[in-house]
Amino acid sequence: MDISQISKYLSYILRHKPDSIGLILDNNGWANIDELISKTKEFVLTKEILNEVVKTSDKQRFIIKNNTIRANQGHSIDIDLNVLSTNPPSVLYHGTAIKNLDKIMQEGIKSMSRQYVHLSADKQTAINVAQRHGKPIVMRIDCKAMCEDGYKFYLSENNVWLTDYIPPKYIVI
Repeated sequence: MDISQISKYLSYILRHKPDSIGLILDNNGWANIDELISKTKEFVLTKEILNEVVKTSDKQRFIIKNNTIRANQGHSIDIDLNVLSTNPPSVLYHGTAIKNLDKIMQEGIKSMSRQYVHLSADKQTAINVAQRHGKPIVMRIDCKAMCEDGYKFYLSENNVWLTDYIPPKYIVI
């Protein structure tokens, strides 16, 4: 099994379905590495492999601390990422498929099945994210105005900006 397949597996387990292998995450989404290794039956998982996945992941999806591992963001399960509110740049970017544009311009950008809306500090990252979902479109988000209006932003451990919801009035195509 290659590193990208293991990364996808970890994303599934640590962000969405830890119970599918009987894994227990703590309130902040951390899993004991020894337990994760012992409960993974689909392939051989070792601490060395986990360290390699974390180290080589271009998106830095995971973090390891004190024999525990967690996904940095993107959870559909209820966990407390323990991220602090922080002031974002005045503009951030959100990429999606163009087929979603009409609905977004009517309803805003929602977290959908995830805990937060994900935003990028640069256009290229937003394009890369959007391409996974169809023909890409990148929206510019007026974070300065959102902050002035009381909206909160968070920065994950791997520098992905997070917020709860983006109303249409802050979205520029």
